[in-house]
Amino acid sequence: MKKIARRALSSMRRPGLAAVSIALALGMLATPAAASPSLTISHGWFRFLTPQIPAAGYLTLQNDSEYAAVLTGAASPDCSKLMLHESVIHNGAATMKMVPDVVVPAHSSVTFRPGGYHLMCMSPLPPVSPGRSVPISLSFKDGSTVTAMFPVYGAKGK
Repeated sequence: MKKIARRALSSMRRPGLAAVSIALALGMLATPAAASPSLTISHGWFRFLTPQIPAAGYLTLQNDSEYAAVLTGAASPDCSKLMLHESVIHNGAATMKMVPDVVVPAHSSVTFRPGGYHLMCMSPLPPVSPGRSVPISLSFKDGSTVTAMFPVYGAKGK
């Protein structure tokens, strides 16, 4: 690392090369948002009914770290929009609501299942159909991401 920094400084006499050297040195120091080794997805799958209605995604998210993880979003190239949702009973009626985040406690897990937290795939694209699998990326407050392939099942689920 010191060698790269020295090269960057010594190349200041050549402005174009200096900019490239500094960018390379800074790029090596930066830590991009990456998969978190302490967060894992298991049992992920989607329930697909028809292309006209949203598909629902279910999973278990395990957090093996010393700190709570805050799930803040989800994305898939096969969903026009992928949102965090929760099914709740309000005045005796089941409803769904979008949630801004889901906390996964340290050394614990949260299960997304029918009747609780789930992913809502709005306007599913053609790859979302029974027998196929779609990539899902979960984003966390700390900038980390976790990605997995979710198989797609029909109305009856697995």
